[in-house]
Amino acid sequence: MSFLLLSFVVSLLVTLAVVRSSARHGRLSSDTEMSGPQKFHSDPVPRIGGVGVLVALVAGAALAHFMRPAHSLSLWLLLAASLPTFLGGFAEDMTKNVSAARRLTATVVSAGLAVWLLDAVIHRTDIPGVDQLVAIEPFAIALTIFVVTGVANSVNIIDGFNGLASMCVLIMMLAVAYVALQVGDRLVLTAAMIAAGAVLGFFVWNFPGGLIFLGDGGAYLLGFVLSELGVLLIVRNSLVSPLFPLLLCAYPIFETIFSIYRRRVLKGVASSQPDGIHLHTLIHRRLVRQLIGDTHEHRLRARNSMTSPYLWLLCSLSVIPAVAWWNNTAALSVFIVLFMISYVALYWRIVRFKVPKWLVTRR
Repeated sequence: MSFLLLSFVVSLLVTLAVVRSSARHGRLSSDTEMSGPQKFHSDPVPRIGGVGVLVALVAGAALAHFMRPAHSLSLWLLLAASLPTFLGGFAEDMTKNVSAARRLTATVVSAGLAVWLLDAVIHRTDIPGVDQLVAIEPFAIALTIFVVTGVANSVNIIDGFNGLASMCVLIMMLAVAYVALQVGDRLVLTAAMIAAGAVLGFFVWNFPGGLIFLGDGGAYLLGFVLSELGVLLIVRNSLVSPLFPLLLCAYPIFETIFSIYRRRVLKGVASSQPDGIHLHTLIHRRLVRQLIGDTHEHRLRARNSMTSPYLWLLCSLSVIPAVAWWNNTAALSVFIVLFMISYVALYWRIVRFKVPKWLVTRR
């Protein structure tokens, strides 16, 4: 608990300092574009919340140097591996001129460093046919890098509303910590608690007030740490099903896959092309608007924040069974299929203006 508390306090204070000093760096750090398809704020807001998260992770690793010396080196190596993906996203936050391809490349570099520094390589999947392939080292390394990069990018994709990505990551980090506790993995448990505290400290200033955004740097950093802890958990503990991290992160992963399908197959545009029909934007426009009202400026922030709890619930629908059946591949497989079916059914109902009545409360 001391790791969570320290990282929480450090993240809380550093993020507050970033918010209070925004007048000095806002010209570079603030999100001043309010007219894009995924922009739902009315005033410039700093988008470098990842700074507080990173400093908190460093503080947690420093505490582990004294309290968990056996795991200290691995924590420092994990942070070292995360730097390329954080810096790639942070550069975009400050310059607004770093392409998605370059940010993904930076994340690939981070994933490759984790393979080298931590020996974090997926050698089992419990998926027929794939297990034979991951027995071949180059394929196992390639799959690991692909998975880590994909999860990091998916967390960035769901980072669209106050508290959305950060609370989802917090829920998933606590789930990782719980399973790590069950199998006695002190390294993953410590790292997950440090990360959870860092996210929570940022969350206080992000939800509901939206005083600061996570930014690409913060989103990629958290997504990378989350995915690496999932990989380490199954690499270090044979009791944990390799499908546990997949179901755990089902919401951001499937959101990304479904978005690629929508753009490339249904719309015939590049998968990196931003649009305004993610599930979270549809909920914002077609559900929350009915609860709070139209896009008057004084209601815009309330609408932004009220969108996130719906997606927290969706995220929990995969996290809860993942935690309950973390060592049961068959059960996890069933819940992965059920989640995908439920997601698609909900999406198509909302996109066709058939919002389920139980989701709407009259004003």
